[in-house]
Amino acid sequence: MRKIRALIIEDEAPARELIRFMLSDHPEVEIAGECGDGFCGAREIKEKRPDLIFLDIQMPKLTGFELLEVIDEKPEVIFTTAFDQYAIRAFELSAVDYLLKPFSKERFDDALAKALNRLDKETPADEKIEKLVSTASEAEGFLTRIVFRKGAGIKIIPLNNVYYLAAEDDYVMIYYSEGKALKPKTMKYYEEHLPPGLFMRVHRSYIVNVEHINRLEPYSKDNYVAVLKSGEKIPVSRAGYKMLREKLSF
Repeated sequence: MRKIRALIIEDEAPARELIRFMLSDHPEVEIAGECGDGFCGAREIKEKRPDLIFLDIQMPKLTGFELLEVIDEKPEVIFTTAFDQYAIRAFELSAVDYLLKPFSKERFDDALAKALNRLDKETPADEKIEKLVSTASEAEGFLTRIVFRKGAGIKIIPLNNVYYLAAEDDYVMIYYSEGKALKPKTMKYYEEHLPPGLFMRVHRSYIVNVEHINRLEPYSKDNYVAVLKSGEKIPVSRAGYKMLREKLSF
């Protein structure tokens, strides 16, 4: 078997040391580098193009989920996580392995064997990552921010800075305080994962941050627009108008 290049992305130094120690029994795996946060991980994946990454989920700056969304290169992934049981089952369904902290040497070796076996398969790695991101996103609950690539960097948008979202064919355009960003998600995904107290789907093609609504105006018979504090106008359906009236007491 060819030499496998692995990258360790884990914010806790003892956890990185443990993975290094357990990999010492596997000469077929070469450690390409280590990172203590998601930004470093994204940069090192781009520069070193590892075959395999050991990825923590809850990290500073950028979570493991967010990192997978913004990378272009598609390595194999083994999660190292203290995440809840629901998420673990989701990862299993996505055919990506995980290591639940604290994990044993036997469990580590088993996960590594699965990853190495998949590296020999013909399934394109990008398909596996896309499936992982989709499944993991379903398990992560409500979003607290939106992350996307901007040029060579990564942009993190707090939800309070998001004005509205608009459907763009198979994508969603995020309009926020500094501009806009296109995400390969669906409106249904954002409707289910944005906090309902802050965001509301007011039209088939629009989700709006209710804190940025200034007023509602009639547009035509049974049609309205929400005028945002920025001055932008968002179409509002009859059902959306009724929900906004109840929510905002307009």
